Amino acid sequence: QVQLVESGGGLVQSGGSLRLSCAASGFPFRLITMGWYRQAPGKGRELVATITGGGRTNYADSVWGRFTISRDNAQNTVDLQMSSLKPEDTAVYYCKAESVGGAAVESTRRDYWGQGTQVTVSS
Repeated sequence: QVQLVESGGGLVQSGGSLRLSCAASGFPFRLITMGWYRQAPGKGRELVATITGGGRTNYADSVWGRFTISRDNAQNTVDLQMSSLKPEDTAVYYCKAESVGGAAVESTRRDYWGQGTQVTVSS
């Protein structure tokens, strides 16, 4: 059974930092591209950052240079270190396991999402 459990959200002042973590289980984690996405009130879900099983990263322009995605294939975790936070970073942040190319989360090749964790940045 695929499970993704996020933690680490909370309330922080503008300019502060937070670290989100996603604990994964039930699939071959080291092979799978993992991502962090976010959804602000009244907006669609958007990409924040992704990291392949081999460690190649991709970031949204809006977080470039402020956020860092990393993974620990031994612990089956993927983290998002967020610095220089802005009020516009306020959103629910979701962890995602992506079936990409030859690496599928499971046989149906569907993607999986965590339940989300709230990040609120006050001005």
